[in-house]
Amino acid sequence: MLNSPLDPSRCQKARLSRDARFDGKFFTAVKTTGIYCRSICPVYPPKEHNVTYYASAISAANDGYRPCLRCRPDSAPGSPAWKGVNTTVDRAIKLIENGALHQGSLIDLSSRLGVSDRYLRRLFKLHLGVSPKAYALYQQCLFAKQLLHQTSLPITQVALASGFSSIRRFNDCFVSQLKLTPSQLRKSEVEPSNMLRLTLSYRPPYDWAAMRNFFQARGINRLEWIEPQSYGRTFDWSGCKGKFIATHIAQRHCFDVVIAITQIEHLKSVVNNIRRLLDLDVDIDAVEKDLSPICGQNFKLQSGLRLPGIWSMFEAGIRAVLGQQISVAAAHTLVTRLVENLGEQGGEGSLYFPTPAAIASCDFGFFNMPESRKQTLRNLAQHYLTSPLPDNPQAWLALKGIGPWTVGYARMRGLSEPDIFLASDLGVKKALINMSADVNAQQASPWRSYLTFQLWSQ
Repeated sequence: MLNSPLDPSRCQKARLSRDARFDGKFFTAVKTTGIYCRSICPVYPPKEHNVTYYASAISAANDGYRPCLRCRPDSAPGSPAWKGVNTTVDRAIKLIENGALHQGSLIDLSSRLGVSDRYLRRLFKLHLGVSPKAYALYQQCLFAKQLLHQTSLPITQVALASGFSSIRRFNDCFVSQLKLTPSQLRKSEVEPSNMLRLTLSYRPPYDWAAMRNFFQARGINRLEWIEPQSYGRTFDWSGCKGKFIATHIAQRHCFDVVIAITQIEHLKSVVNNIRRLLDLDVDIDAVEKDLSPICGQNFKLQSGLRLPGIWSMFEAGIRAVLGQQISVAAAHTLVTRLVENLGEQGGEGSLYFPTPAAIASCDFGFFNMPESRKQTLRNLAQHYLTSPLPDNPQAWLALKGIGPWTVGYARMRGLSEPDIFLASDLGVKKALINMSADVNAQQASPWRSYLTFQLWSQ
C-alpha cells in the first residue's frame, strides 16, 4: 500500500505503468485541466510538473478538481491509502456508506460508535480532511455519477437511489461537489426499470475460481445461482427485496452486476454489500506481502484468495450454528432444508433466506438433530427480534449453544472482518498438521481471516 503522505516518485511510476493493482490507492489531479483521474486512466499521461497526487478522491475534490469523464474515479476500487488507520473512522465510514446519515443525525452516528460528535468530526478532519457530513455527501454524489454513467435510471430515481430527497437538492449538491451538472452526463430521460447493471472494479490478483468453488460447495438451490463465471442470489435488505447476478470479467478486473430491487433508495447499501460479499475492496497485494514472511517454506500462499461473504450477519449466524462440528456437505444439506421449508417464495421459483420470525417460531420437525441445537437456532432468531443491536456478535456468547467458533465464523463471513483466526476449526488444524507448518497466527494480524482461508485452501 502506498504510504501517506504519498511518495510522488512511487505515484509517478504507478500512474505511468497503469498497473491495475494501484487503482483506487491514489488519484492524480492535473493542474492544467482541473481534472482528477484514476491511476489507470487511458488518456495520454500529463507531464509530472503538472500533476498533484491525492490519497482519496474527496481530497482532490476539496481542492477544486472535478472527476474525469473518461476513467470515472467513482468506479475505482475502495480501500484508499488512509483506510484502516483508525478503527473508529473505518467503522464510521462503513455506517455512512450504508446510509447512517440519511436515516439519522451525526449525534446518532456518534452514539453508535461510542464517541462524541465533536471527536468524530475531529477524526474525520485529521484522516480525511473533511467533516463526516461532507464525506457522506461526496459519496452520494459519486454514487449518483456512477448510476448516471452506467444505468438508464431517470435522474429522479438516481437522486432517490443516492440518498437525496429532492431533485433541487440533488442538482445543487452535484454541481457543488463534482463541478458538473447531471444533464452533462445524461442526455435524456428514459423509462424507469427495476433492473440495473453496474460495473464493480477490484485490484488484481483475484482468484475467481477459488471464490466460485467456495460458493458452489455451499450454494443453496433457488436462493443462490453459481455458474462458471458468475454468482448470484436473492436478498432482503431492511425490507427491500431483490436479487443480483455478478459476472466476473477477468480482462477488465471487474464484475458486471445486474440487480433487481424493489426499493431504489436502498440501492447504494445493497451495492456496498455486494462489494463486501465479493471482497472487492481489499488490497490483496498488501495482505499477501504481510502473510508471506510468517508462513514458511512449507506453506505456499494462494495468490488472489479473497474472503467470500454471506449476505447478512443473521444468515451467517444461522449457517454457522447448522455447521457446528459437521462436514461442509452435511451443513449444506441442513441449510438447504431450512431454506426449502421456511424461506419466503420469490419470483420465478426463487427463495429468500428465512426471517428471524420464521425461525423463532419453528419446531424444526424437518431436522433430525438434537433439540438443544434446534433451541440454539430459535434463541439466535429471538435475539434478532428483541435486541436493539442484534448484529453485535459478542452478545451472542450469552446464548446457549453459541461459542467462539460460531461467533468467529459469523464475523468473518457475515461482517467480513479481516482479523479472525479460527484456531479451533478442524480444517485449520488438519492443514497445519499436513503441512508441518509452524505458523504464528498472532503475527498474521490484522489479516488472520485471510490466513484462515489460505489454510482451508491447502
